[in-house]
Amino acid sequence: MSFSPALTYAFEIRAHLEPSLHIGHGDGEVTEFTPIVGGSVDGPLLRGKVLPGGGDWSSTRGEVCELDARYLLQTEDGAVIDIVNRGYYRPAADGPDQYDGDLQVTHAGHYYRTHPVFRTDSPAHRWLAETVFVGLARPEGEDVVAIRLYALR
Repeated sequence: MSFSPALTYAFEIRAHLEPSLHIGHGDGEVTEFTPIVGGSVDGPLLRGKVLPGGGDWSSTRGEVCELDARYLLQTEDGAVIDIVNRGYYRPAADGPDQYDGDLQVTHAGHYYRTHPVFRTDSPAHRWLAETVFVGLARPEGEDVVAIRLYALR
């Protein structure tokens, strides 16, 4: 019997960004910090906002950018949720445009994926801290990154 894991669309985070700050560079690596100053959370399983004050520490080696973002979400019912969202952005010549229904969730030529981990003691949202997620990310203009999150079932 064959088994294939299933992904269920949970919600989308739209993080609003400030310009990146250069931290340094070393042997073939550039490190930057990008402030996260707000945003929204919207989807069938979670709604709320991105709180200001977080950020993404990225390290780029060659064409591969390793992402390490940490920020807070606040749900409609007031719960605060910590998110650590790590991933990679790199060119992918064989990467096609991808759609979820009518929404374009990835752009051709790019691999932009994340794997968020959540923490909260809110009983209503504890499921976030007990579920594995995969994120498909895409830039929207100069100052917004949209991350469509899918729960692995």
